[in-house]
Amino acid sequence: MINPFVTNGYAGKEYFCDRIKETADITQWLINGNNIALISPRRYGKTDLIRHCFEQAEIRNRYYTFIIDIYSTKSLAEMVDKMARAILEVLKPKGKKHWEAFLNILHSLRAGITYDAMGMPSLDVSVGEIVNPNNTLDEIFRYLQQADKRCLVAIDEFQQILKYSDTNVEAALRTYVQYCSNANFIFMGSQRHLMGAMFISPNRPFYQSVTVMGLNLIPLDNYWEFCKRHFEDAGKSIDKEVVVQLYDQFEGVTFYLQKVMNILFMRTHEGGHCVAADLQPAIEYIIDFTELTYEDLLYQLPEKQSLVLKAIAAEGKAQQITSGKFAKRYGLASPSAVQSAVNALMDRDLVTQYKDVYQVYDKFLALWLKRQ
Repeated sequence: MINPFVTNGYAGKEYFCDRIKETADITQWLINGNNIALISPRRYGKTDLIRHCFEQAEIRNRYYTFIIDIYSTKSLAEMVDKMARAILEVLKPKGKKHWEAFLNILHSLRAGITYDAMGMPSLDVSVGEIVNPNNTLDEIFRYLQQADKRCLVAIDEFQQILKYSDTNVEAALRTYVQYCSNANFIFMGSQRHLMGAMFISPNRPFYQSVTVMGLNLIPLDNYWEFCKRHFEDAGKSIDKEVVVQLYDQFEGVTFYLQKVMNILFMRTHEGGHCVAADLQPAIEYIIDFTELTYEDLLYQLPEKQSLVLKAIAAEGKAQQITSGKFAKRYGLASPSAVQSAVNALMDRDLVTQYKDVYQVYDKFLALWLKRQ
């Protein structure tokens, strides 16, 4: 049987925990023509929640649904490349009529469209060959407007557009979204201050254009019931204390809960019973498995960044990192050098900041650093 604690993507409603109210709210907002900004830290399960919403009966066969992850993009050209590929991949299984309608509009990338032996298309174009991304963006929105079904478009890590060197991307997208009456949009983002500024500040293009929604943690009791049910369905059992300790240690963040529960489920044989003593060995197993990757990561960092990363991991939730006291406690250089190192670590997504609290982003990495 499939391990019910899925750690990579959406595997269906049977393996999706809770989010009943959020699913109902988002589904109703979308089918009633609203755009949404969904804001929460990474690894809370935003993308899987949207996939779950797209599988609801009110949406599944009535809309074209696209999810576009722009986290790795650095320019508008890279963004439109991601959008074009994502749309094409969704349309291909639906038949030639559907994907051909898209490609017939995508004139700017026509030279990069290739076909396999079965006549199925793909985009064989490098980002450098997208010479006018604004034209491609216009074509993509023209397709969304002309599509034979209403479209739902989710853009993941939307705050990334603020890092593009291209001019007026935010304003241009707002205009396209405003006049695309055949589609609704979900803008997902993990950097709360940037997303909040985009959608809540009166002087920004997207102001008052969306329903802004935060995503809270799955409540402990709901996650416990989810774990208990899946263990019992497999002829296994688990103590509640296991889930309580796990939830507390990883502060209820879905990704880490699922990752550890996946290992605990795997290690508990049919008829077996999972107890609290099994928890830390499962966590250590995950960290040991990733140790070489963490060693390489640490090796590639400049010494000052490495030392600051270890110091933040040791603190857990570090505050006043530019104080002389913090620098002295961990044998660091001057406060200004600490701030410079932290900025670099944040650019690498190794450290996160919320208000005046700094943490190592990857909680498994933080645990590994503590034992160095």
